[in-house]
Amino acid sequence: MTREKGGFWVDLAAAVFYPSSWLVGRPRYEGREYLPATGGALVVANHISYLDPLYTALWVHSARRVPRFLAKASLWRVPVFGKVLVGSEQIPVHRDSADAQQSLRDGIAGLANGKVVVIYPEGTISRDPDGWPMHSRTGAARLALSSDVPVIPVVHWGTREIYDHYRKRFRPLPRTTVHVRGGAPIDLSAYRGKPVDATVLREVTDLMMTRCRELLAEVRGETAPADFYRHAPVAAPETDS
Repeated sequence: MTREKGGFWVDLAAAVFYPSSWLVGRPRYEGREYLPATGGALVVANHISYLDPLYTALWVHSARRVPRFLAKASLWRVPVFGKVLVGSEQIPVHRDSADAQQSLRDGIAGLANGKVVVIYPEGTISRDPDGWPMHSRTGAARLALSSDVPVIPVVHWGTREIYDHYRKRFRPLPRTTVHVRGGAPIDLSAYRGKPVDATVLREVTDLMMTRCRELLAEVRGETAPADFYRHAPVAAPETDS
């Protein structure tokens, strides 16, 4: 199978990412056969550690495709790394701004042009204490319903053992097995052609993340919770009026 060409910056990132992934973990990639060899595809993945994009990228790249991530726009301001993001045609997400819809349009355009677009529907690292997917944003559902491409669930397990951001713990040794598993495309046929409203977006989002949760339960060999964790924002302290 011919490898999709990514250009200089993708090749450079691959040259750095492959050895880095082996330095901090023992990657185990499964289910890559579900990613189509050509044409657009939307990868929806759980998110438990800031290391996840490293392994998601390599899961896609080792399937001979080039990943295009929807990632927070602030990363484009990081020296050198920002140039890699631009050169490899990643997609900045401008949350809560006038440019927010541009991210969606760029994602749809990427899928229409036969690209593999990767999104973490949770929007940030899961705050579920046990590492299950939490209540997610609906942007991934908008992408999925705006593009008639395969929607592939992908899950990670093991990355949080290496780097747990919320506990500020980095533990590369002993090396942990990092599981990255893809599943069969999610059947969205019941929603194709329907008017896209808030109810449909929520149903499709929950369907996609339920499939991710089921896939993660298989990897973990555990029973998944019935509901998605909801993180309650910290309330502001009361003041005397």
